[in-house]
Amino acid sequence: MTSTEEILARCRAELRKASKGTNSSSEQEAGGEQEPTASFDPCTPAPDPFAGSAHLAHHAERSDRYQQLLKLRKEGLTSKEIARRLGMAERTIRRWITRGIPYEKAELRRKRHNRFDSYLPYLTERWNQGERNSQRLFQELQAQGYKGGTGTLYRFLRSLRGYSASSEARAERAQTVPETPFQQFSAQKAVWLFVRDFSDLEKAEQEELNAIRQASPTANTVYELTQDFMSILRRREGERLDTWLEKVRNSHIKELQRTVRSIEKDKAAVLAGLTLPHSNGVVEGSVNKLKFLKRLGFGRAGFALLRQRVLHAL
Repeated sequence: MTSTEEILARCRAELRKASKGTNSSSEQEAGGEQEPTASFDPCTPAPDPFAGSAHLAHHAERSDRYQQLLKLRKEGLTSKEIARRLGMAERTIRRWITRGIPYEKAELRRKRHNRFDSYLPYLTERWNQGERNSQRLFQELQAQGYKGGTGTLYRFLRSLRGYSASSEARAERAQTVPETPFQQFSAQKAVWLFVRDFSDLEKAEQEELNAIRQASPTANTVYELTQDFMSILRRREGERLDTWLEKVRNSHIKELQRTVRSIEKDKAAVLAGLTLPHSNGVVEGSVNKLKFLKRLGFGRAGFALLRQRVLHAL
């Protein structure tokens, strides 16, 4: 399931690109004149999201979501509206706008981490409260212990002014900017659509799954392989494992090749688990219960009480 999530994470841009054509005419109509915006320093996407690394896959998903944020902000939408469309917290949207995308390259993080960074949340809050006097804000920062000059503060305030617009104008602008599919797409949530049986999904989930499969050939291939493996698991058809492994090899999806290598290392045990009705689930459940009871009494009682609680629980 981890491999499936990694693949969906790097497929996010592919999904949005596929749906972009259906909304291109609407976007051209909504183009018009754009409000002045501050120039941020977005992080360059990971050079090779196909490298089979969970970190790179999630980084690619974050980078794509950040590009969405910048595009919607440039079109004049408020932080609240962007948060609604992307399915994110408004606080996170504001933090990404003022501080950039998380998980930047190490050198960019070091460059941005300075004495002024710790005052950004306060300045953003005061700006949202309506304070526009830069000299007064500078005095407030000095009262909190800020030792820097005014240049950094003025540059930050200029970026905020670039995004300033009346709430009425932004609300009208939001109505002219069309909502596109997969704006709220999350690999972590979508993976559950892939592992569950199609008949168990609600109607809205089925529609979302069909849209993902139609928009991305890679995602469609992963879905078919995932459902095939889940069928082997549910029906205990371990004899089909070799056929399934061959399909995965032919798919040439790098994340799934790691899964094949892992299965090959302990194939006998995997085959037994997919064929025999026996399971160590009862043993694992008992071990989990024992650990839970032990942690409840940690630092509070001795072995005698722990022994009594374990005997009464089993």
